[in-house]
Amino acid sequence: MELGQVIGALPRIVDPNVLNAVASRDDAAVYRIAPDRALVATVDFFTPIVDDPEAYGAIAAANSVSDIYAVGAHPLFALGITAFPRERLDTGLLEKIVKGGANLLADEGIPVVGGHSIDDPEPKFGYAVIGEVHPDRMVGHDGARAGDVLFLTKPLCSGLVATAIKRGLCPPEVERQAINVMRATNKHASESMLAAGANAATDVTGYGLIGHLANLKGGADITAFSFLDGVRELAERDLFPSGSRRNYEAYRDLVEWGAVDEVFRMMLCDSQTSGGLLVAIPPGNADAFEREVGSAVRIGVMRDDGRIRVSP
Repeated sequence: MELGQVIGALPRIVDPNVLNAVASRDDAAVYRIAPDRALVATVDFFTPIVDDPEAYGAIAAANSVSDIYAVGAHPLFALGITAFPRERLDTGLLEKIVKGGANLLADEGIPVVGGHSIDDPEPKFGYAVIGEVHPDRMVGHDGARAGDVLFLTKPLCSGLVATAIKRGLCPPEVERQAINVMRATNKHASESMLAAGANAATDVTGYGLIGHLANLKGGADITAFSFLDGVRELAERDLFPSGSRRNYEAYRDLVEWGAVDEVFRMMLCDSQTSGGLLVAIPPGNADAFEREVGSAVRIGVMRDDGRIRVSP
């Protein structure tokens, strides 16, 4: 994919204190500052995907902090990133966007301590977030073991919904559910995966479920799924964003699809915003994790042969 080409242009990292970095497709950068302390850093921003400006700000905030939670870290503070057309500053829209994001982060105990803005004809909004984790307790995406139970903590296909909203084709009840799901943070799921001894985790965002399964490494048997209500109808109308199509082209040959039709395959590759955690939990702790995280769905188990098999 295009991003992989850009990452490949970065120089090789030789600093031994760099524990996670973008070159290895980790969710956040992790830098050790003491034997028992490491800083975690991530940044994310995007154009509006819903019509409600406060909801857009809240979703951008939840999405930005998600990578901190994905590695099992505690967020410390955030810096805002804003691109907005100067001629529309008197509309009050930007204030609503900023308020939506700041309120959500405040509810998580995360102060917004600064940021940067530019004049841009196309609005964009998000945050850089800094967190902290013990180097020995960090959860990566490459530690899953064969037999680990895979959980997904949020339903899929927010990309479909966002495209349908932009085209004026999304039923209001589908839009409301998607907004509620996207603005929910992964804090509780992160704390619960740490308590359950998760071997690996990542948040499901731009690469879709299949792409993030591939990043977990090892292969998997996938036998169950969780989708937003009503998205099959949107999928059948071919309302996938371009990122979902790129995901399908990039990852489809890694998957044994069985009898799954192409629409369903595309749904599993749908590019997500503020998606849930994809977590590999040791079998003995799976029941406890499932009880603790009510939204978690068992979607399958890890393998050790590098193949992803889909058999709903």
